[in-house]
Amino acid sequence: MMLLIEPGIERLFTWDDAKNEINVKKHGISFEKASDVFSDPHALSRVERIENGEERWQTIGMVGEILILLVVYTLRTNTEDCLYTEEIRIISARKADRKERKAYDKSIF
Repeated sequence: MMLLIEPGIERLFTWDDAKNEINVKKHGISFEKASDVFSDPHALSRVERIENGEERWQTIGMVGEILILLVVYTLRTNTEDCLYTEEIRIISARKADRKERKAYDKSIF
């Protein structure tokens, strides 16, 4: 679990530790590293599908200077106590494929 605070917004990143280990073995990307995608001001996000009544999101973004990742997650928001809080539960993360990198470069995800 990680906490990122920006002016007016608090982001809490969560994930299943076992799933994180599987993701590292399969894709070489930890969920902690994947959370850096949300710091990319040019990241592109969309709702991929709705599963069990919950929106499943995808975000493509840059991590570091050359790595473009696709992160799949669910998003929960809370506006209690005059603070906007997002809980981002990461489900999977991998290097973006060629088509996804092209979409990121053209900002048309």
